[in-house]
Amino acid sequence: MFLLRLEQVINSFSELMGKISAVLFVLMLFNVFIDVVMRYVFNDVSIGMQEMEWHLYAAVFLLGVPYTLKAGGHVRVDLIYEGLSAKTKAVIDMLGCLILLFPFCALVGWYGIDFAREAFELGETSGDPGGLPYRWLIKSVIPFAFFAMLISGVGLLLKSLNVYLGNSQADDYQPPQH
Repeated sequence: MFLLRLEQVINSFSELMGKISAVLFVLMLFNVFIDVVMRYVFNDVSIGMQEMEWHLYAAVFLLGVPYTLKAGGHVRVDLIYEGLSAKTKAVIDMLGCLILLFPFCALVGWYGIDFAREAFELGETSGDPGGLPYRWLIKSVIPFAFFAMLISGVGLLLKSLNVYLGNSQADDYQPPQH
């Protein structure tokens, strides 16, 4: 039961990342709308608004991945995977987490910290006149997002382990159908 509860707690975190990503997506839509109206109605171009679009898009994507991982929307070779038993799928997902996902997320997250710290220490800003200051903010999303992916990966590992051990119904292990 402990593993199931831990999986639920981690899934709640992944759900939160998805909600944050959704809110940022709506903010990005408003930003694009305002930018387009300002450009074509008032003939006023803002480099800062354009950069904000890129920053919001990056944050939406990066913070949406942990939720996607939890929801089973990540890329896998379904041609082979689809016909396997739930326990075999669980073993494949556990190995994928341990061999591929965890090391990659840890590596990018770890080096991303220095990437963001250096931008902060240098006071890095946009290279364009009128661009956004505080470039370290968007750069800090990178390590945060990869550590969030790592946490969501632990949730996937626990889900797989629970299926393998028989603690969870195998029916719950099917990827969502769209």
